Amino acid sequence: MPAGVDETVDRVVEPLAVAALLAERKARAVAAELTSESTWVIGADTVVAVEVECRARLLGKPVDEREAKQFLEWLSGSRHQVVTGVCVLGPSPSDVAVDAERTWVSMREITPAEVAAYVRSGEWQDKAGGYAIQENADAFVISLEEGGFDNVVGLPVELTKQLLYRAAYPELAR
Repeated sequence: MPAGVDETVDRVVEPLAVAALLAERKARAVAAELTSESTWVIGADTVVAVEVECRARLLGKPVDEREAKQFLEWLSGSRHQVVTGVCVLGPSPSDVAVDAERTWVSMREITPAEVAAYVRSGEWQDKAGGYAIQENADAFVISLEEGGFDNVVGLPVELTKQLLYRAAYPELAR
């Protein structure tokens, strides 16, 4: 269920903190829309952090083709962070757990023709950093360090299971 929340942050913050904050914001917005007293909600948000001209930049979802092209040009030849925040909310106020996972992604140089073709494909839409590793952008990736492939896709499965356990999700708390 889309959360429909504002994904901007007031100031530059460390990527792990930004992703966790946005995941919790999304989970709480969805939970507020639900009426069941036994509902559990998992919220997630992914950000991409890359250094451009000696300055850290947080990349969310590109708003248009021009921005998607810019993001890919910045990511070309980089080693950047993909950070996904996850928030688990249960029916009780104490049933909450929030954390984030980081994966370092190394990309090869992407040619201008490849950037143009990728942008034309539309695959960048609704993707943090403007690329989808689970689709054709995997051709740009050289390596992953620390976190995993599922984190780069947008939901770190093992972390989500740990958070469900910490929040005392009934199926895991037995």
